[in-house]
Parts: sequence; C-alpha cells; structure tokens
Amino acid sequence: MASDPASIHASAVLVGDRGVLIRGPAGSGKSRLAFDLILAGRAGQIPAATLIGDDRVRLTARDGRLIVQGVPELAGMIEIRGLGIRTVNFTPEGIAGLVVDLDATDAERLPPPEALKTLVSGLEIPRIPVGRGYAALPLVLAFLTTV
Repeated sequence: MASDPASIHASAVLVGDRGVLIRGPAGSGKSRLAFDLILAGRAGQIPAATLIGDDRVRLTARDGRLIVQGVPELAGMIEIRGLGIRTVNFTPEGIAGLVVDLDATDAERLPPPEALKTLVSGLEIPRIPVGRGYAALPLVLAFLTTV
C-alpha cells in the first residue's frame, strides 16, 4: 500500500487548467498571492482561479505531471491577513504548470533562462523567482497572459 505524500509548506491555486504552486518562507506572501490570483480570476484578468490549498499541499509525480493536492483538513480555508481564516471555493487538486518562489535569492531583473524553470519531483516546471519586497502578482499575471 502506497503512503500519502508528505505535505509541504506552500499554497496553490488552479488558474484555468494550470496549477500555480506558490513557495516561500513563512510571512513571504503565499496566501496573499493565492487570494490575489482568485480575485484576478473573478475580475476576468485571467481564467477562473480556484484555491487548491493554502499553507500546506501535497505533491505527487504521476504520468510525467506534477499533481498538487490540498490537504483535507484545510480544504477551502485560506488565511487573509487582518481577517483570519476564511472559506473560499476550492478544488482538491490540479496539475502544476508554474512554480512561484517568493523571496527568491536568485531573482533578477532579466533572469537567465535556467532561472525560469525548476525541478520538482524530477519534473521540469516553469518558474518565476520573485525577490523580497517585489510584487509577485504582476509577474504571475504577465506569465499567464503573454507568450
């Protein structure tokens, strides 16, 4: 019998059919970016965005894809700084199509191509490194809406 994959400290949102995995240290803005993406979806700036998980998610490599799953005990819950824990619509899983690393030490104005991808569970995933103090949302929106 296979065991459940361990959870990691991260948040994730499904934007259209692309899972956005948001990593970073505590207090770096993972929940804020997740909620901002949900709001951008509601505003029509990007395809509909739905929470997969906030604070903890599970990652599984399956059939050449990285599956991101929320943990059941936190299903639909997201922290909104200043309001506490709130409930939003959620989906149990999505296929990761983007990793956003907050407070990334390798963030640059013009990052080299190798900085814009990462290996997670042996799978190469597009990546956005965001430096401390920089707004992540415009970068993610640009990635999702440009070629």
